[in-house]
Amino acid sequence: MGVYTLHHVGDQAILVEFEPEISIPVSRKVSALKQALEGCRIPGVGELVPTYRALLIHYDPLATDLDALLEAVDRCAKNPDLSKLPKAMVTEIPVLYEGEYALDLEEIAKIENKTVEEIIRIHSQSDYYVYMLGFAPGHPYTARMENPFSFKRRSEPRVKIPGGSIVVQLALSDIIPFDQPCGWNIIGTTPVLACDYRKANPFLLRAGQWIRHVPIDKPTFLEIKRQVELGEYRCRTYEKEA
Repeated sequence: MGVYTLHHVGDQAILVEFEPEISIPVSRKVSALKQALEGCRIPGVGELVPTYRALLIHYDPLATDLDALLEAVDRCAKNPDLSKLPKAMVTEIPVLYEGEYALDLEEIAKIENKTVEEIIRIHSQSDYYVYMLGFAPGHPYTARMENPFSFKRRSEPRVKIPGGSIVVQLALSDIIPFDQPCGWNIIGTTPVLACDYRKANPFLLRAGQWIRHVPIDKPTFLEIKRQVELGEYRCRTYEKEA
């Protein structure tokens, strides 16, 4: 049975919260609720926005039967059907861990009392789960479950870091989609775009899937970047092994 709390967010949205923790089981409940409500096709219901442990449901108060929506939420949140979720997929993200593309890599290694090569191995040999997209369009919040780093945010955030930066703290790793402020540590850079408005579906990733960082050298980085600019590059994606 699912345990949830419900909050009215003004007169055009409701928030459904599950257990107060960041975990894959809770995230899967959020995904199952989202999928179930999409299947209900309730008139007037708009965007459904998943977070680490909650789902924000936008609706048109002039077009939505609120009682019917609340009834559907209660039914689906209490008994989330995890069996209908899509199969877990992994998308490989090429990453250059080098020089100006990895500004904080050496500092990270010193903090962790490891070599640069060991840090790269830790970051690239763990699959990261995509919990949600947020802060900026297509910006994925991802985490691994084992062997977290010990450091948190930097004491002084940067006013602007380049889009494509891979930033880390503790067990978290995010892809920065556009140039933007950030207080996390830059461990590498990817030539692929987390958000590409040339595409009908501009977001590279979605909540509920996995990513795997694949180390590349600078010539490969530049070649992939060229293919991305031409709209020809496709990340390798496959079903995750059990």
